Amino acid sequence: MLATVVTQKADELVRLFYDTFLQDKEASSFLSHSVVHSRLSHSLRDWLLNLLRADTSEEKSRFEDRQRAIGEVHARIKIPIHLVLEGAALVKGAVARHLMQLDLSREVLGEALMQLGRRIDYSMQLMSQAYVSGSMRRAQLDESFRLFALGQDITLERESQRAALMEWSQAVLFALFGSGSATGLKPISSSPFGLWLYHRAGVMFQDAPALESIEGAMEQIDRVLLPKIDEARATQDPSLTGLVEDLQGLVEQIKFLLADLFQSAAGFENGRDPLTRTLNRRFLPSILSREISIASKNRTPFTVLMIDVDHFKQINDRWGHSAGDAILRQIAEIVLDTVRLSDFVFRYGGEEFLIALIETDAEQGFQIAERMRQALLGRELRLSDDTKISVTISIGLATYEGHPDYAYLVDAADRALYRSKEAGRNRTTVASG
Repeated sequence: MLATVVTQKADELVRLFYDTFLQDKEASSFLSHSVVHSRLSHSLRDWLLNLLRADTSEEKSRFEDRQRAIGEVHARIKIPIHLVLEGAALVKGAVARHLMQLDLSREVLGEALMQLGRRIDYSMQLMSQAYVSGSMRRAQLDESFRLFALGQDITLERESQRAALMEWSQAVLFALFGSGSATGLKPISSSPFGLWLYHRAGVMFQDAPALESIEGAMEQIDRVLLPKIDEARATQDPSLTGLVEDLQGLVEQIKFLLADLFQSAAGFENGRDPLTRTLNRRFLPSILSREISIASKNRTPFTVLMIDVDHFKQINDRWGHSAGDAILRQIAEIVLDTVRLSDFVFRYGGEEFLIALIETDAEQGFQIAERMRQALLGRELRLSDDTKISVTISIGLATYEGHPDYAYLVDAADRALYRSKEAGRNRTTVASG
């Protein structure tokens, strides 16, 4: 009887779910993307229909595995568990109202409501267990990557970022007092230092008070000082000198806070691939989840490249695995030289690399991918016995379009890579929408 009611009312229940939660500000951020809406509509309908079919041991096992998988997805895209429970309660209440409209005895109605409650509660129990487990793993990886990032050459990183900060400051002064025009002064937030601070430092120094103070100083520079300086220069306002002094004062404040951040850095964990010195794949969930959150919050572009070395097995078969290792090291060097310090390069598989290009749209990402591919075309790579060979790479590109699950973006890039290989290799393919 329950199965019949749910089957007949499944579409109505799905609509109720969406109509209710799309009006909720917190929930709508997870449901508004068209792909989520389309897929989740089907998934929710299937969940409702299968909820009351787990009667045999085999069906029950499949049902339990499915609930755990759903819980892991919720953890991966960081859907608050209370929203999941609210959705379950909404469905439970709607089905109960339909049951009460039937001509049932009190005894049968009571048994039906208890059966419904048991099935949904058991589903939520399994989802919650998987959710907590997935969230704990993600938290451990987040902390692991933070410690790893702190364990890099701190002195070199500190001096590099000090230099990047001063380079931006000098560029502003040159634009003001040199031969160039002051129009369009580059914001510090989009400078190499600003990109590093928002994307790298946020991981390395999370929750550090000095980090928040630096962000506040940068916001003051971009939103207040630079527009005033631009206007004062254009109108030859005598206040320009004082404004420039204020700017220099904020830059000095940022330098002091930056030194404080690095001074407090301690602890490390080896998190690089020992062969290529690229990031270990196990940090990928933490990094991509965080970058998707930043892209969604700030409405900035975010692009992922998936790279595969063409005919790599033939290299191993002909010259041996040591030759393959030498090729991978040199390709990794080319990739790392092509991207910015604020980007992330992972060893994704045997001969595959995944690159996260922050604040990069599809067109820019395509240009970067093609620079990598062209760099390899014009270079002979050296094996351990000094033999020189040429190799090519195939690339798949996908750009973040609003889906909250990083795995969706990675899968899109992987499918684009597959199309590159199917089309003859040695090319870049952009994922289709």
